[in-house]
Order: sequence, then structure tokens, then C-alpha cells
Amino acid sequence: MEILELLVYPDQRLRQTTTEINIFDQNLKSLVDNMFKSMYTHKGVGLAAPQIGKSLRLFVVDVSEERNQPKVFINPQIIEKSNNNNEYEEGCLSVPEFSAKIKRPKTIVVEAYDVEGNQFTLQADDLLATCIQHEYDHLEGILFIDYLSKLKRTRYDQKLAKQKHEHSQAVAS
Repeated sequence: MEILELLVYPDQRLRQTTTEINIFDQNLKSLVDNMFKSMYTHKGVGLAAPQIGKSLRLFVVDVSEERNQPKVFINPQIIEKSNNNNEYEEGCLSVPEFSAKIKRPKTIVVEAYDVEGNQFTLQADDLLATCIQHEYDHLEGILFIDYLSKLKRTRYDQKLAKQKHEHSQAVAS
């Protein structure tokens, strides 16, 4: 297994919508294994294919404390969302060193395929529901920072621009 390179905002590949997976083979299984290894190495609870430069409808999650409940979602569709919301402090491996409280539906029902090509339906709530929705958004080219107020988003973009400027000055020295 290998640790995959993560794309970082503002990389435009994070904004692309993804294509469905039609071939469930050893290459897909290897990709999923590498995604889990990368997610665990970077201490994330979810990782979507667009975050590693793959325009595929695929993400992996594991919200367990023990890191022993890996879940794979291929060609997922969220088919139900509750009217009740939860608010969690969200971060993202592709938006490093930043987090914000985001409101999302508390409970969802998702249909997807596993790595063998078997369809399943899962009802998820609380943190798992939030994580699935966060990763699902990646498949649609949406980042959690898109949910921020204009002011918070502007502050983040300014911080990012300042860091980029400082980095380029340090390299030039």
C-alpha cells in the first residue's frame, strides 16, 4: 500500500464533479486500500477520490475511535435527510489548518456500492452522517468552506494568500 498525495485548496481539481465507477476490479481494491492508508496516515476520518486527483464517485470513512470500522462508498446517493440538524467542527485534509462549525442534517440514508460491487443502504446519524455528507460534497466539487459566511470565507482566503506570499518570499531568499 502507498500513501497518496493529497490535493490542497485552491487546487481546481477539487471543484470537478466526478464520474461513476463501473468496473469493480483489483485496481479499484488497491485504490481503496491506498485511500484508507492515506486517510489514516494523515489522521483524517474521511477521504474522497477527488482529494487524491481521481475524478471518481468514491470515498472512504472511519469515524471510530479505534480506527477499525472502515466504510467504502462507491457511486453513493443520499436518498433521505432529516429535518433536524447537528453542528460539528469540520476540518478537511484538503483544507489544512482550518476548521469551522458546519450545520448538516443529523440523520441521512445513503445508497452505495461496496468494493465488491454489492449495493447497500445505510442509515447514518450524528458524526457518521456528517462525515458522509462532507465526503459526498467532494464528489460534487463542494468544499466545507463553501458553507461559511462570506466574512469567514474571505478571512480564510486572506490567510491562505498571506501564507503563500510568505512561502514565496522565503523560497526567494
